[in-house]
Amino acid sequence: MSQPTIKVEFEGKAKIGEMMGNFKAIQLKPEDFSSPLALQMALSRIYSELMNMMNQRQELHYVADVKFTDSMGNPVSVGVDFGDKIPPLSKKEVKVKITIEF
Repeated sequence: MSQPTIKVEFEGKAKIGEMMGNFKAIQLKPEDFSSPLALQMALSRIYSELMNMMNQRQELHYVADVKFTDSMGNPVSVGVDFGDKIPPLSKKEVKVKITIEF
């Protein structure tokens, strides 16, 4: 006996761009903004990661910054990594269809 499936679809926009593959390790987290000292420590961590990146071979990844509004009116942003090959799209900004299935 299979479970019933619930499917929700949203429409949004995506911006396609390039990002250095090693750049994924460099992130700011909400707790990095909890105090001035926490922000300084985060900037120090980012600086250290940037210096490490300079010593490594750089790989380009193609990514999409997908934005849509959920069913409760909240803005949602999701990143999609296409890897090292650019998808066959004619524009840098495209419409997207997001499907969530339960």
